[in-house]
Amino acid sequence: MKIILEMANNHMGDVDHGLKLISELARVTADFEFDFVVKYQFRDLETLIHDEHKGSDLKYIRRFEETVLTEHEWQTLIDLTRQLGFGVMVTPFDEASVDKLNALDVDELKIASCSMADWPLFEKVAQSWDGPVTMSTGGAGEDIIARSVSFFTNRNFDLTLMHCVALYPTETTSLSLGQVEYFRRRYSGVKVGYSTHESPSDTISGPMAYALGARTFEKHVGLATDQYQINEYSVGIQQLENWLFAMRQAQSAIGSTEHRRDIGQTEADSILSLARGVYLRNEVSMGGDLHASDLYLAMPASPDSYSARDLSKYASFDLKRRVKKDQALRRDDAVKVLARPAIERCHDQVAKLIKDSGITVPKDAVLELSHHYGVEKFSTVGLGMITVVNESYCKKLLFVLPGQTHPEQYHKVKEETFNIIWGSVTLSLDGEHQLLESGDVTTIAPMVKHSFASDVGCVLEEISTTHSGSDSYYVDESINKNKDRKTFVRLDIK
Repeated sequence: MKIILEMANNHMGDVDHGLKLISELARVTADFEFDFVVKYQFRDLETLIHDEHKGSDLKYIRRFEETVLTEHEWQTLIDLTRQLGFGVMVTPFDEASVDKLNALDVDELKIASCSMADWPLFEKVAQSWDGPVTMSTGGAGEDIIARSVSFFTNRNFDLTLMHCVALYPTETTSLSLGQVEYFRRRYSGVKVGYSTHESPSDTISGPMAYALGARTFEKHVGLATDQYQINEYSVGIQQLENWLFAMRQAQSAIGSTEHRRDIGQTEADSILSLARGVYLRNEVSMGGDLHASDLYLAMPASPDSYSARDLSKYASFDLKRRVKKDQALRRDDAVKVLARPAIERCHDQVAKLIKDSGITVPKDAVLELSHHYGVEKFSTVGLGMITVVNESYCKKLLFVLPGQTHPEQYHKVKEETFNIIWGSVTLSLDGEHQLLESGDVTTIAPMVKHSFASDVGCVLEEISTTHSGSDSYYVDESINKNKDRKTFVRLDIK
């Protein structure tokens, strides 16, 4: 987690005060294992403020003029920042400040919300800067954000996009923390963070943003003294410590999002105590082949016995010894045989065909694997299929592997049209064979028995007048009786 400690103008134009604030930040952050960065703001007031408004009481102008620092003073603050182990980030508000940023050897650059879509500033950054860029989004519409993100990502900048509400302070009802999740989905490949402006006493919003996926946080910091007060959206030192404790708790509670968490033995045993174990319906001699119909499930399960997790249509058991009726099936009684790896091989064969064909399939497609005589024979007898739409008509994509055959069947209601979009296939209609190649189209009327096979592989587009899951009748009755001849898996093309 990266924490940006935003000093902004809270050095008050007083170098000694700024040095005290940096020292206090170092003290309070020492016990936290975050990546801390202190951020400053650079403005070239000679060019930034119009001559007619210099010395005026306009909002922010007096504040900027009263807190101005020389380059030497900036260097003094930055030197201590580095000595105390912080990274250095700067927000430049104009082109001249970008040059100063480079002269002072700053680590990271921040684009302020008010500078979103400031194309002259962007161009200067692109010409003069090659380090990481963090960009806040306060007050910006979707079009501005999208164009700004595109500007930096197209130039291969390491970009972090910060959700930000430019209200100081931001009321709870205006935080819009869901934008963190929105940015993560909308801008894949771009890191997402949260620039905070809520009440200094708020220790909830940051952890919530972390839970939504923010990994960079910006917090305004200040040091209250008899001489200087801090604004209502900057945290004091104690408030910062409270907030950091909350962020550490959030990080600890959420844990890793990169892999499955470690499951302790206590938790595993607790869950097992509620699980159902596998028991024998009847006594079975050693060497038997057990299927689901030979077994039943009941509590309790034990660590040395099979449980409901082990029982599926993809699993069978090779019995090694005699097991009595109503006895638990223990792991040393039988060897579990899984068909799932075979299903994965079937998926991979179809996925390779799709990749080789170069065709486009629907996003998040579900692949239907038809293994009429078992998954072990899928390569020779079977079919891969994706249902694209099933409304008043049906469109499917059919995938026939090289050397694969689809058994003979017919439909009582459906009329279907095959459009060959890749490869070739031999289609049999009531016993008459025809070779169809890419670009060929043929229609199959109801009650016409048909089968097909491909030597080289084929992708067919099927468009039919109607669709019903019960309108397929195989000539081989054993296929009709096989209720486990279909498997549905999420398509994954690597």
